[in-house]
Amino acid sequence: MDTGDTGFMMICTALVFVMTPALAFFYGGLVRRKNVVNTMMGCVSIMGLAIVMWCAFGYSLAFGQDHGGVIGDLSYAFLNGVDWQAGPYADSIPHLMYCAFQMMFAVITPALFTGALVGRMNFKALFLFVALWSLIVYYPLAHMVWGENGFIASLGSVDFAGGNVVHISSGITALVLALWIGKRKGYDQVAYRVHNIPFVVLGATLLWFGWYGFNAGSALGANGLAAHAFMTSAIASACALLSWMLIDVIKDGKPTLVGASTGLVVGLVAITPGAGFVPIWASFIIGAFVSPICYFGVKLVKSKCKIDDSLDAFGCHGLGGIWGGIATGLFGMTSINDVAQWNGLFFGQTELFVAQLEGIVLTILIAIVGTLICGCIVKCFVPLRATTKQEAIGMDASMHGEQAYPSFNGFD
Repeated sequence: MDTGDTGFMMICTALVFVMTPALAFFYGGLVRRKNVVNTMMGCVSIMGLAIVMWCAFGYSLAFGQDHGGVIGDLSYAFLNGVDWQAGPYADSIPHLMYCAFQMMFAVITPALFTGALVGRMNFKALFLFVALWSLIVYYPLAHMVWGENGFIASLGSVDFAGGNVVHISSGITALVLALWIGKRKGYDQVAYRVHNIPFVVLGATLLWFGWYGFNAGSALGANGLAAHAFMTSAIASACALLSWMLIDVIKDGKPTLVGASTGLVVGLVAITPGAGFVPIWASFIIGAFVSPICYFGVKLVKSKCKIDDSLDAFGCHGLGGIWGGIATGLFGMTSINDVAQWNGLFFGQTELFVAQLEGIVLTILIAIVGTLICGCIVKCFVPLRATTKQEAIGMDASMHGEQAYPSFNGFD
């Protein structure tokens, strides 16, 4: 046990927690005035639901005794046996501290896909869906990637801080649900403007702040690997911010604040799986390339495929996470982190690259199948979509009886 490592991990855990309310501001600023409360409530409600589920049985299913490389057991239910002593996943911090750190990942992951559904998904259905999705998709996937004898990890696939578990899983879920529920009313005729750019910037920069705990904390100690992950995260995010600004200038003649904010977020998404595996110089490449991948991916999804992924959850988290996983297979080095069994394709070895592709494909399949199962179950009890009248009134008034700006009398 190490008090320095424990203190560091407590700070990192708090930083990751901040990311979920930060996401609420980021998403809330991007939507129409009449849907701000509903959009932010999607994130805030998960902060309660996910923590209760995690402590009751989620941690045990994700990190308990292995069953077939797919799921844990209930030996840690209600945190039984999770105490002040070191656990099986970290030697220098209390088992309870590791549980708390991982809990924050379980909180923010389902919050990410809520951005694809704003303005039209029944809140009751969303709440039930998140509970089922955590049980059917997130806990098994976390076990397969990070748990003892996890199946995806056994392939040699690596994921430092959640490229597969957090971003690809939520991004693919966002795409499936956006297709299933359909477009917002008037989607092809109405211009959906960003209503509060300061909220967007506040949320994005707080996400950047919290992401240092997300990635550096995944080293599970105050050590050199944590410092390495901290710097790769900073560089990738900065490069993505600049490359998105450049794209804005080339395409529209001027940089935008929303574009810069989006760029810094996708840079963080892309570096997440490889933050503790790739060399510093590779983070420049990963960050610079993710913005055009996501920018044109969003254009493809919305303009060509006509899919209403409201806040580009798939375009940013899904595509950004996939690029990050592939880039880890290209640039990963065993000398940086020996959890990687091989060097990346750039260094002449193919095994890690192939393993990364396998892990990505499996994650996509798990997310698709799990999302369809969860959606079918929820439909038996609650309609997935709000009524036409509820959408027209606005989700804030119809679902929550609240308005974000009660004194506002202008047009929405």
